[in-house]
Amino acid sequence: MTQSARVVAQAKINLLLRILAREASGYHSLETVFLRLDLGDDVRVRITAGRSLDCAGPAVPAEGLGPIERNLAFRAAGAYANAVGWPSGFAIEINKRIPVGGGLGGGSADAGAVLRVLDAMSPTPLGQDLPALAAELGSDVPFLTAEHGMALAWSRGERMLALPALEARPTVLAIPPISIWTSEAYGWLAQDRGGYTPAPRAYTLADFASWERAVAAARNDFQPVVARHRPQVAELVDEIAAAGAELSMLSGSGSTVFGIFREAPDAAQITRSIGCTTLVTSTSTRVVSVELDE
Repeated sequence: MTQSARVVAQAKINLLLRILAREASGYHSLETVFLRLDLGDDVRVRITAGRSLDCAGPAVPAEGLGPIERNLAFRAAGAYANAVGWPSGFAIEINKRIPVGGGLGGGSADAGAVLRVLDAMSPTPLGQDLPALAAELGSDVPFLTAEHGMALAWSRGERMLALPALEARPTVLAIPPISIWTSEAYGWLAQDRGGYTPAPRAYTLADFASWERAVAAARNDFQPVVARHRPQVAELVDEIAAAGAELSMLSGSGSTVFGIFREAPDAAQITRSIGCTTLVTSTSTRVVSVELDE
């Protein structure tokens, strides 16, 4: 049995993010379109006697990532071990490049990568049952565990329809010096809406069959309410659009704003004009495969 394997945990953006009714459990149903980016964290898992997690890299904040027991990648490995009865021990190593807490699914991507790596090494792999386990960890994790470059998802993210990935486009990520907790964004949304009955609009594969249609259908329910509480977000959306982006939108619940361009933009000029950290990457047409170590 292979004792270690690795994979790139790719970030994601949401071309569509509708927050629907709140369930009795407290969770909100979603309707969303996920799209992977080339940007990703390097994740390696080794089978060991104990259990450990080591995170380093340029995206790790100065204050660290908090207690290991709360880390989503560590929890994913524990959940897999409980479900399968293997492994008893593991060592997870993550080189972080995805900004933390920016709405790009970095923690979820790491969790999905750990699940994929463990299943590739497992003596009793879960296979098609892996997304169901992923759904217990968060609404982004099923997609980031699956082998889809792009997908339309509902409920808590566990119901997915794979979509043909759109052609790769240069993507600018603007990362303001503010953090927005997901729970905070949901709280603002609840205050804004009061009693809420979602519109019956349902999206289909045809709405995202081309970039032109995707841009027309793009929507993020968090964006207007987050922008009212954090005006920097609205400014970034406008500035990236002014730089020539086809689509400029808040990523997830924020605080990162992404811009999709037809041609590679002048990243240095954008950075100077918006006055905050930027990363240049690309939307992705593929899912990086797990590599088993010799």
